[in-house]
Amino acid sequence: MTRILVALALTVLCAFPAWTQETTEDNRKVQFHGFFSQGIVRTDGNNWLTMQNGDQWSTDFTEFGGNLWKEFTDKLRVGAQIYDRKLGELGQWHPQLDWAVVSYKFRPWLGLRVGKVKTVLGLYNDTQDFDFLHTPVLLPQSVYPTDVRDTTIAHVGGDLYGDVTLGDNGGTLSYTVYSGRRNDSEDGGYAYLLGDLPQTTKKAFNYMRGGQMGWDVRWAAPVAGLLIGVSRIDEDISARFGEGTPIKTTLSTTFNWTNQFYVQYRWNNLQIDSEYREVKRNVVVDGPTACRCLNPEFLTHVQGWYVGASYQFAQKFHVGSYYSNYEIDIPPNLAVPPGQGHDYSKVVTFRYDVNRHVNVKVEGHFMDGYGLARIYPNGFYRKDNPQGLKDNTNALIIKTSVAF
Repeated sequence: MTRILVALALTVLCAFPAWTQETTEDNRKVQFHGFFSQGIVRTDGNNWLTMQNGDQWSTDFTEFGGNLWKEFTDKLRVGAQIYDRKLGELGQWHPQLDWAVVSYKFRPWLGLRVGKVKTVLGLYNDTQDFDFLHTPVLLPQSVYPTDVRDTTIAHVGGDLYGDVTLGDNGGTLSYTVYSGRRNDSEDGGYAYLLGDLPQTTKKAFNYMRGGQMGWDVRWAAPVAGLLIGVSRIDEDISARFGEGTPIKTTLSTTFNWTNQFYVQYRWNNLQIDSEYREVKRNVVVDGPTACRCLNPEFLTHVQGWYVGASYQFAQKFHVGSYYSNYEIDIPPNLAVPPGQGHDYSKVVTFRYDVNRHVNVKVEGHFMDGYGLARIYPNGFYRKDNPQGLKDNTNALIIKTSVAF
């Protein structure tokens, strides 16, 4: 209830332009921006996204952030952001440094970013928290699963980036190449999943870490509004949980890669997006047999794609819809119910912009399947559904966001 009151207070505050006047400060000065959002979620069956929202409303859907930017010269910028969220059992009100970057642009075709840097992956990975940039409440979960946001949102390391103009009629090619350490959290979805193993609790999770290398190339075609791109990440992951207990277990990967292909087209107030993501990971488990997800070594292969469109009309109104397809190759030795191994979702969103600082969204999800609850649950966890998971779930989300 407190979070709802705070959201309403911020909404009222920002609804009056006289209280939130824009300044015309020089870009050389320090700039501060922030956001806050509060949502309520209800499903007609399965508890989803670690919330107790099956047949009841859950308010455990809150996020906020604040960032500072300082532009020292036309080439040098420094910035950082604090971020926190409460998503069911994830987040748990532990504010963290979301990103902190020093960026220097040597030439239009060559720049350098160092620090904790947002990871460029597909159309939206590095902007998924900017609610005002998107019509949906939740981006397609087949490609941008919100319960494991922390694993791909940023890396500690460095990027090279730039833009190359391909002649007068060739469009613009933009690239990013990066390397560093992946970002993981004890309050993220993977830690929560490991806590579902026998005799294990989330508190027994000690760490998950690993290196990360990747790149993104996108082409702004000479056809107005057309963007085409491809991304790739190669990672190594090691995790340890149950330290100092009889269930001490380690996980590591022999290979772990993600490929992502995407296309976007904008025409006037219409936007059409489509992306495809493929993940292959080979995991080695060393620990008591009871703590092994499947076998001492197992391969997972996940494929997700979506196609969606949104349209803005009458300046303040947006409507959008997407179809999201999420599939996992089932290991041959694992017998699963019909609802496992996939999540086919149809989503419809309505968005109203109160002003440029406040919006309200209403979104319906119609989901067939629930991922693979023991490895890739896609928001549906066994510990949240001890009575068993139903094959189909419908969900309603209402969310308001404030930006300043």
